[in-house]
Amino acid sequence: MVKKTINLLPRTSRILETVGEQIKLARLRRKFSSEIVAERAGISRPTLLSIEKGQPTVSIGHYLNVLKVMGLEKDFLLLAKDDELGRKLQDAQLKTKDRAPKRK
Repeated sequence: MVKKTINLLPRTSRILETVGEQIKLARLRRKFSSEIVAERAGISRPTLLSIEKGQPTVSIGHYLNVLKVMGLEKDFLLLAKDDELGRKLQDAQLKTKDRAPKRK
């Protein structure tokens, strides 16, 4: 299998690393071994370790499965919940396109 290379901005990488660290801390607080969490999430242990390192090549579905195992899946619903910029644009009644422009 060919390894994927995903280039992220440094700030974005740090955010993903923080998410991974928070997932690891949540697992440790619950005293779950990495083996048990990986098995219950239906992923391999190396994939779980990649999640805990904040690797961008792991699918978001795997992140969600790990959160579900720990009872934190509702935290996933908080992503982009408070869209301050979007609300300001909406309040200003600026016209926005329904979809993004097509790539050439």
